Amino acid sequence: MSHPKDQKARSRARIIAAATELFSRHGFEKVSISQIMKEARMTHGAFYAHFDSKEALYSASFVETLKDSGRSRLVKTPLPVKKLIALAANYWGLRQSGNVGPGPEAVLFNEIGNDNDRIRQLFQSSYEHLRTMLERRIIALNRLHKVQDGPALIRDKARAILASLVGAVTMAKVIADDEERRRILEASQQQILAMLKASQDRALLQKS
Repeated sequence: MSHPKDQKARSRARIIAAATELFSRHGFEKVSISQIMKEARMTHGAFYAHFDSKEALYSASFVETLKDSGRSRLVKTPLPVKKLIALAANYWGLRQSGNVGPGPEAVLFNEIGNDNDRIRQLFQSSYEHLRTMLERRIIALNRLHKVQDGPALIRDKARAILASLVGAVTMAKVIADDEERRRILEASQQQILAMLKASQDRALLQKS
């Protein structure tokens, strides 16, 4: 027989899992508590045994995403360019791969312009998390190619990459034409590759 505390923990986890899936696909404003509880296969009234509000659930969902995301676990490892640009390809509202779980980038993709103070704070946290991750990956790439970029330039590159990724995904999500969406994403990837290649080319020139 299950212990009541264990059962409550499992119920809470089901709600968070359902919320994470819906929030990451549709954004905070377009998802209702009723939809979340239906996705979790629980009654609407059970929600308030676990969370005071939809904002509180969104916060819990975001924290769990950071804990569980494979992107978070891979932050400290040097990864190839293919992994660097995969942020946009791996997760967006129209995911092509069913085994890719929501990541912190979903907050950036969905919550641009949201004026809810709590959501804006999470947006900032998501941005800072991903920017730091990108900075670490850029540093690893620089070491591999013996590029001497200063901290300020590395941070600016991370900012530019995030701007390109988020802009491309945000635009692609509202474009109806599949081919155009694909081209938007590919253009963003090529822009990122060009930014990184510029540093590598500069390193080669300095050696010559």
